[in-house]
This record gives sequence, structure tokens and C-alpha cells, in this order.
Amino acid sequence: MTSSIPSRVRLIDVGPRDGLQNEKTPVPAAVKVELVHRLQAAGLQEIEVTSYVSPKWVPQMGDNHEVMSGIARQPGVAYSVLTPNLKGFEAAVLDKPDEIVVFGSASEAFSQRNINCSIAESIERFAPVVQAALAAGIRVRGAMSCTVGCPYEGDIAPERVAYLAGLLKGIGVQRVDVADTIGVGTPRKVQRALEATLQHFGIDDVSGHFHDTYGQALSNTLAALELGVWNFQSSVAGLGGCPYAKGATGNVATEDVVYMLHGMDIDTGIDLDRLIDAGAYISGFLDRKPNSRVANALLTKRAG
Repeated sequence: MTSSIPSRVRLIDVGPRDGLQNEKTPVPAAVKVELVHRLQAAGLQEIEVTSYVSPKWVPQMGDNHEVMSGIARQPGVAYSVLTPNLKGFEAAVLDKPDEIVVFGSASEAFSQRNINCSIAESIERFAPVVQAALAAGIRVRGAMSCTVGCPYEGDIAPERVAYLAGLLKGIGVQRVDVADTIGVGTPRKVQRALEATLQHFGIDDVSGHFHDTYGQALSNTLAALELGVWNFQSSVAGLGGCPYAKGATGNVATEDVVYMLHGMDIDTGIDLDRLIDAGAYISGFLDRKPNSRVANALLTKRAG
């Protein structure tokens, strides 16, 4: 089993976008920019920075232009943004992201509650966005939510995941994230969702995105590694939840994933100490401890 475990993993830190989008406290653009700078200084090569949604829906992301223009971009680092529609894409393209993210749910009920339309309609809506991005030379990622469970429907069958992956592939999406949005997944369920996705996308184009609501995210990461998956999303200091998934806690903390991977001799290119500093920085601004066991353990140890 260990033979298929990758020797290298690439992490996308989604803290600045997915992590901060639901924070009640407004986070100034300068703080978000500093967080991105600290993440890239720690060795992150992919960072999900912001979202071009209506500020009416997600006020925290209303400063997208200011944040994107404030970043001192580093060669070798990719900056991605969420674009929910063509209007969002047209605003985003001015800021020259390396990749845009479109999204769809494997759950019909979640799709209706989250974006007020069916899965098929939601993907159809994204077709012109994907085409515009590809024409502009911008990469396209598809975020697949509720791939193992849904707050309204319960368990999600792998067939639904394969259906969604096929729709995304059909409109030209180049790679996808398999997300356990509400954190209910367990290793075998997550593997089935990944296997369903792999019917349409190659192993290099599939990433795992696990929330830690039930404390399963690291186990699920290991289960994904066993299938050969080597791209993962995580959030510095475990920031974030989902505004439309009641009770969903944050994404798995980047610090916890990195500690586990380094302990398995898997290369990430990330400096754990500098990553912990980045998490402590944003947690300090939000006036709370990082939602990362590794960060808290090592910060306590440092304090001696």
C-alpha cells in the first residue's frame, strides 16, 4: 500500500479566501496581503487569495482588487481566485490571476440552497466563464462540494460525484477539488469519492479538500495519499467554514497536514516554523488561538 504514496505533495492554502470569507470581523486588505506574503515566504506555491462575488453576499471579499493589487507576486507561486459568474470573471481578469475557480455541488439540495439552481444548471452557467478564462490563458479549477455528505441530503453516492466531475470536464475545467464540505467523510467514503472523480480526471488533476468537523481530515488525507493523490487544500490556522453548511468547522489546518507529511518523509517545500508564524499572525489579528493542534503545541513549546 505504501508504494503508491507520493514522495511530494503540493498544498494550496485557501485561508485568505475560504478561511476568511465568513469571519464576522472585517479583515482589512493590508492584513490579507500580509497573510499572503507570509504564506509564500513559508514556501506555499499555490494560494487561493480572494473571491469576486457580490459584496452583498460576502462582504469580507469586497476588497478583492485591493488585495490582488497589493500582493508582491513571487515567481513560482500561483494565485487563484473564485469567480461565481461572468461578471465576477470580468472583474477578476483585470487582476491577472493565474487560475480561476468555479464550483458545483454533488448534492442537488445543496446546489439549490447555495446557488438557487440545479447541478446541471449551475455547471451550464459556468461554461462561458470557463471558456473566457481559457481564452485569456488563465487556468481553470473546479471545486466540487459535498462529495461525501450533505447537510440536507445526508450521504452522497459516488455516482453523483462522477456525474458532477463529468459535467465539469465537459465544460473545459482542467482540474478539480474533491471537497468534504461538512467534514463528515471517513477514509473509505473519501476514497470512493476520489475514485469516482478519477473516472474523468487524471491523478495529477485531482486534489483533496477536507474539513475537520468530525476530526477526520488527517485520516482522510492519508486515505487520499494511498490512492496516489498528491494535491491538497488546507487552510492556515484552520480558518474557515461554509456559510451555507450549518455547523461546518474550518478546513483542515495547513500546519497539521504539513507536520504529518513531513513525519512521513513527504516533501512539501514548506517551512513549518514560518507557516506557524503566518497562522499565529492571522489568529492574533482575529484575537484567538490558531485552530491547529500542531501550531498550538509548537507555540507552547517555543514559549517554554
